Amino acid sequence: MSAKILTVDDALYMRKMLCSILASVGYETCEAPDGEAGVAAYEAEKPDLVLMDITMPGLDGIGATRAIMEKDVSAKVIICSALGQQQMVLEAVKAGACEYVVKPFEPEEVLEVVKRLLSAAA
Repeated sequence: MSAKILTVDDALYMRKMLCSILASVGYETCEAPDGEAGVAAYEAEKPDLVLMDITMPGLDGIGATRAIMEKDVSAKVIICSALGQQQMVLEAVKAGACEYVVKPFEPEEVLEVVKRLLSAAA
């Protein structure tokens, strides 16, 4: 059975790129354009993992991670941050994120973190 992964990012190209990387190795993907839609999509789709952008208009990645963790303490969230956002990454980890990747990232790097988290859950 393939894992389902939710990608939450306000940049359409980033969502499409991440979904393409994930789909290329057989993961099922779904996406949301911002934190609020991401929390709603998490409830509707029940994904195995979430790739969450940290900076988005409205509800940011930290707030969305916190909201998802309040609904599901076993949720697995990977934060995607730009260089120089260490403080925000720390906040996201405090909010419940399990891992993070720094943009720009290589497809292999994303897949490695995704595989590691999913195999830890198995």
